[in-house]
Parts: sequence; C-alpha cells; structure tokens
Amino acid sequence: MLPSRHLRSAARQRSHRPPPAAGDASSSSSSGRLEPEVIRSNKAITAHMRAGRVADAERLFAAMPRRSTSTYNAMLAGYSANGRLPLAASLFRAIPRPDNYSYNTLLHALAVSSSLADARGLFDEMPVRDSVTYNVMISSHANHGLVSLARHYFDLAPEKDAVSWNGMLAAYVRNGRVEEARGLFNSRTEWDVISWNALMSGYVQWGKMSEARELFDRMPGRDVVSWNIMVSGYARRGDMVEARRLFDAAPVRDVFTWTAVVSGYAQNGMLEEARRVFDAMPERNAVSWNAMVAAYIQRRMMDEAKELFNMMPCRNVASWNTMLTGYAQAGMLEEAKAVFDTMPQKDAVSWAAMLAAYSQGGCSEETLQLFIEMGRCGEWVNRSAFACVLSTCADIAALECGMQLHGRLIRAGYGVGCFVGNALLAMYFKCGNMEDARNAFEEMEERDVVSWNTMIAGYARHGFGKEALEIFDMMRTTSTKPDDITLVGVLAACSHSGLVEKGISYFYSMHHDFGVTAKPEHYTCMIDLLGRAGRLAEAHDLMKDMPFEPDSTMWGALLGASRIHRNPELGRSAAEKIFELEPENAGMYVLLSNIYASSGKWRDARKMRVMMEERGVKKVPGFSWIEVQNKVHTFSAGDCVHPEKEKIYAFLEDLDMRMKKAGYVSATDMVLHDVEEEEKEHMLKYHSEKLAVAYGILNIPPGRPIRVIKNLRVCGDCHNAFKYISAIEGRLILLRDSNRFHHFRGGAWIELMLKVSGRTFPA
Repeated sequence: MLPSRHLRSAARQRSHRPPPAAGDASSSSSSGRLEPEVIRSNKAITAHMRAGRVADAERLFAAMPRRSTSTYNAMLAGYSANGRLPLAASLFRAIPRPDNYSYNTLLHALAVSSSLADARGLFDEMPVRDSVTYNVMISSHANHGLVSLARHYFDLAPEKDAVSWNGMLAAYVRNGRVEEARGLFNSRTEWDVISWNALMSGYVQWGKMSEARELFDRMPGRDVVSWNIMVSGYARRGDMVEARRLFDAAPVRDVFTWTAVVSGYAQNGMLEEARRVFDAMPERNAVSWNAMVAAYIQRRMMDEAKELFNMMPCRNVASWNTMLTGYAQAGMLEEAKAVFDTMPQKDAVSWAAMLAAYSQGGCSEETLQLFIEMGRCGEWVNRSAFACVLSTCADIAALECGMQLHGRLIRAGYGVGCFVGNALLAMYFKCGNMEDARNAFEEMEERDVVSWNTMIAGYARHGFGKEALEIFDMMRTTSTKPDDITLVGVLAACSHSGLVEKGISYFYSMHHDFGVTAKPEHYTCMIDLLGRAGRLAEAHDLMKDMPFEPDSTMWGALLGASRIHRNPELGRSAAEKIFELEPENAGMYVLLSNIYASSGKWRDARKMRVMMEERGVKKVPGFSWIEVQNKVHTFSAGDCVHPEKEKIYAFLEDLDMRMKKAGYVSATDMVLHDVEEEEKEHMLKYHSEKLAVAYGILNIPPGRPIRVIKNLRVCGDCHNAFKYISAIEGRLILLRDSNRFHHFRGGAWIELMLKVSGRTFPA
C-alpha cells in the first residue's frame, strides 16, 4: 500500500510542476474540443482496460503523440479496475492537470483496496470536492464498520444527493444501528422505494419484524424487492406460515421471491417442502441452486448436496464456496481442499472459507501457509481472512506473526473496526501481551459489547482482576449494556484474583443492576470463586440450591478446589458425579488420582488408573509450544526428537542444580506413580512446559518475555519451578494453560527468602 505522505507530497509538488512534455501537450483544438485521434485512442484504452489487457493499453498510451487529461483518466480508471493501485498512484502524480474525475477515481481505488488512511490523506489534499467525493468516503468507511467516520463525511458534504442519503442510511443499517437509521429516515420525507426497502431490510436483518411490517404496510408504493424482504424476513424468523401467505399474496414474483421461500423452508428444517418449491420454480438461477444445495448441507447430507451441485447448469463462484463451506463445516478437510483446488475462479470468500476450515480444524501451520499463498496470488484479504489468521496466531501463541498482521491491518484500514479489531484484542491477550491489547483497544474508534467483553475476559484470564473491573466500570459509563457474557468475565476476574466478597456482590446484584439472569456459566464462576477461597461447603450448598442440575464443569470446579485444599472425600464425591455425566473425561480421572497420590493413598490412585483402562479412557498427552523467530516449536514430556534436545537437557540439569541451591524442592507428591523419590524428581524435571521454557531462555534474547502455551493444566511442580527460574534467569515467563494465564516475573519473594537466609543466587 502507498503511504499517505507520498500522495500529500505529490499534491504539494504540483504547483511547482515543470511544463508538460511534448506528448502531454494540449490535445484540444482552438475551439476547445478534443482531437478525433485522441478521442479514438482514449476509447481504445478504455476497451483494453475493460477486457483486462493492461499491457496493450500501456503500449497505446506510450505511443500517443498527444494526450489529454481524459487520456490519463482512462489509464487511471483502468489501473484501478484491474487492481493495479501502485501504478494508478504513480500515474496520478504524473497527470499535468488532474481534474475532479482524476481525484475521485484514485480516491475510489484507495477506498476499495482498504487503504482508508491514504484515502483520507488524498481527500484532505483535494482542491475541489463534489458529491461523488463525499459519497466515496461515506460508503468506504461504512463498509469497514466505521459508521461514525461515515457520518462525519456525510455531515461535511455541502450538498447531498440521493446517493448520499441512501449511503448513510445503508451504513447505519448494515452495522446494526437501526434506530439511528430510523432517525435519519424521519428527518426528511423525500425517500424513494429503495430507501424504504433499505430501512425495512435493516429491521428484518436485526430481527425487528414488527417494525419492518409497520413500514411495509404504510409504504406509498411497493416493488418486488419489498415483498422479497418481508417474505425472507418471516422465513428467517421461522414463521413459514406468514412467509407463505405473503408469497401467495405477492402481485409479482421473481426468482428471488421463490428462492426466499426455498431458503426459508431449508433453514427451518423443512427439506421436503423446500425441494417441492424448488422443483416448482418456473425459472432458476445460480442463487436458487445454491439455496437448495445449502439446504442439504445444513442437514449434513453432503452426498445429496454434491449430486445437486454436479447437476447445476449455471455455477458461479458462490456455488463453489457453498460446497467448500459445507465440507469445512462437516470437518471434511480433504474434500474441502479438493473443491478449493478445483475451483475455476476464487474470490476473497473462497480463500477466507478455506482459511476458516483449516483454522477451525486446528491446522495452524496450513492456515498460515495458505494465508501466505493468498498474498502471493495477489488476492485481496478481507476481514474474515484476517480474523481467521489472527485466531490461529492466538491459538498457537504466535505473537510475532500476530504483530505483523496488526501492521497489515493498519495499512489496510481494518485495525480500528470492531470485527477485526476484536480478533486483534483476543490475539494479544491469548499471546500474553496485555499492553498491546490495551493499546489496540484504546485505538479502536468504535467498540461493541464484544470489544468490552474481550478486554474484561482477557484481564481475568491473566489474573488481573483490578484491571478487568476497571474496564467494566468504564463500560458502564458508555451506552453499551453489559450482557451475560460480560458478567461471566467479571465473576471470573473476581475468582482468579481472590476478590471473593466483590464477586459475591456482583453475582447477587446482576439481575437488578444489569438485567442479567444467572445462567450455569455464572454459577460455575461462583463455585470456582468460593472453592479457590477454601469455602468448599458454601460452594457445595450453592450447587444444591441452583434452579438446575449441576453439570460436569461445575463438579470439575469443585473437584479442582478439593485438590487445592486437600479434601479427598468431597473430591471423590465430585468425581463420581463427573464420571456419571462424562465417563470418558480423562482429565477428571487424573485429577482425582492426583488428590489420592498427594494424600499418599496409592492404592486408590492405582484403582483410578485401572478404572481408566477398563473403561477405555486414554489420558490426553501434554504438549507445550513456544514461538521463536516466527517458528513454533512443540515439545512433549521427555521429548527426544527436538534437534536441540541435548543442549536443552544440559541446560535444565544445570538450572535444576541452581534452583535447588536457591531453595527449590521438587513437588514429588504430584507424581501419580508409587516410585522412589529420585525417579519422581527425574519424571518432573522434563515436563513439556519446562522444555519449552528452557528452549526459550536459550534462544530468545535477554529482556524479552518467554511465552509458552500448554494444552493441559500446568502441574504444581512446574508452577513452583517457574517462580525460581524467573528469578534466577531474570526473565518474565508467561504460561498459558488450558484454564488461564500464569505470570512469573522476577521472583521477588525468592530474593527476599535468600536474603533472609544469607544466601545469594548461584552464578
């Protein structure tokens, strides 16, 4: 993308531009008309560009002895239409006398390519602006979810035409701000049927069918689109009786009216009715076929969907995308990739769908490789693609890659919108970078409830309860209303930070203060909160008094608290409930075994292992990841395949000696095997998270954090060991396990302990 400063520099230099070269001399006759030869060449350039023959247009342009501003504009429009933005910007700087069309053409090209910062820079430099200029700025910012900026340019426009008003109305509607759309609609009376339909569609889109029907009933005139909006609206809401009644009453129907009914039946699980209407259609287009294919896909009938897809007489890129998405949602990645590779034409949706398939399938490496390939193919990266790759970076804690994506987002103009901005916040938090998450949040020009919830939950998972509650207090001063997910984050923040009384207060007041009724997730947070504080009896009583039966997550929270506070009787009771609900949950068997082992009840611990074998339950193997120089390294316990294993093991041996001199004692009660203490220490020494941390210390420059992710809960011994390692090595260690984040910074308490004992850290 081209920085705004280049465009501003070009504009400043225009006043000092030297006289045009011979080929750029005026091509007008004395009467002011263009010469016929120039007109013919301009038309030929336009024809070449429309056909995608950019090279032919360039040859003709270079050979022209005389050119007009229209000649340059034809080239500029052609470059823009063919995605050659750098060439368009370069040519723009060379135009001797750019007119308003020149400016508007480049402005539109910048906006379409998501270079909104450059578009704003060019807008500021324009000597003259017309309604087209303002309409481009309104629509481009609205398309990126920047409604406030779109309204800013709408208000700036000295004269507003129908496109301006409809564009602003559509901006509100598309971004869910329907009431503001209604306010704009009520501010004038000269609306055409397109505007009525736009507002009505907004109400339908956001589930406000009564308001949509009120508009429909008082419309001064309806077209087929009006009927289609209402038919599809009732169908999406599941009211197929009213949808069919309107369909039968419609004075005119087109293929989209029929397709709306097909889609409605399909989305409401009425596959046979959908097929009957589909078969009765007087004509079908690709959208109709796609709707019927999607109906089979929705029911996971992929064979039938494929058969119908193969029968289609008219496939478009959306048809291929429908099949691709269907296979992806069914977890059939090989079939999805086969469709993707076979597609005669791909668009941004195709790439985003394949990225989503890999990302949701846990194929992190394939996701990142496909994203790189997407860039090499010159495909425009839409918001969905960015969000998928950011999610992948978050899943594997690939902070370096995520930060590079952040840079691309800013250059593309996406970074301040809610959709991708929220994915960016989640990425930073999951990678343990709270400072950049907060900075990204502060830079967002618009925030929705997801933005606030992401911040609250992010701080909560890191154990920063005070910061989470500060964000919550900020949220309460805005127009965004807290929802049930917000309160889950607030209660989790209190739980992870030991703010017991504050958490209890929020729990019992949230219905009165925020209109949020307690759901199982809120009760789980409360059980965890009370359990962590050692108030096991209160947690158990709360479970008994709930308006619904406890689920396995609640019993798991109680079981975890029983382990922490060494209450094997309550732990066994909780575990038995979990085994009834989830007999194949290996984690709970291991957790109860841990409770028995730590209490020295080896016979009971062995019984748990035997029970796992008899029931065919297998313990999920533990893995840890760390990103070093844009590459993710994976470790398992006792790893013997990593190319630098000997160096890692030697470092851990030396580190273990220094830790013991500093007072570290292995938590051998964490070992679930009745073996000698020395063997237990050896088993603890090479856990996957310790290997990953050791590799990070060896390969990440001093002063930078060590960020590790583990797929299971971190064991107590590793948690204790990392306090010592952080102090001895002077490194910040961030560990993300399956439950939360753990921060180990400096080990100040260890330094104090050594000072009191008169010891120092070994070299």
